[in-house]
Amino acid sequence: MEKLAFLTLRDAPAQKEAAAKWFHGKWGVPEEAYTACMERYLNRETEYGWYLCMDGERIVGGMGVIENDFHDRKDLTPNVCAVYTEEAYRKRGIAGRLLDMTVGDLKSKGITPVYLVTDHTGFYEKYGWEFLCMVQGDGEPAPSRMYIHR
Repeated sequence: MEKLAFLTLRDAPAQKEAAAKWFHGKWGVPEEAYTACMERYLNRETEYGWYLCMDGERIVGGMGVIENDFHDRKDLTPNVCAVYTEEAYRKRGIAGRLLDMTVGDLKSKGITPVYLVTDHTGFYEKYGWEFLCMVQGDGEPAPSRMYIHR
């Protein structure tokens, strides 16, 4: 098995452009929006971070933390966002390890609880997340599931 590295963007700031491009390619959110959030994190204007799994120089998994992940419950903040693992790397615990790393990092900074919007059921519960309520995503036809990690 390849040797994977799990790190924050602060551990590897040179990955900022590659990470913004990678997340954009997965979610379609403008690269500039990712870059702006990442710069605020790198400049220590926020503790809402960006977390990566690297296989050598290649990003194979990642997620971020933002104020609100495009939904109507502005009071439920911060939100884990952009959770993604490359298909060839799935079912190896990468997303779970990144989730644990993210929650642990935020808790160490006194940031808890943390929220997450998803349409998945059964996955996040394995990592200590609990279903909280349904939220309406911006421009989405149907509500999505909101989870909390306390």
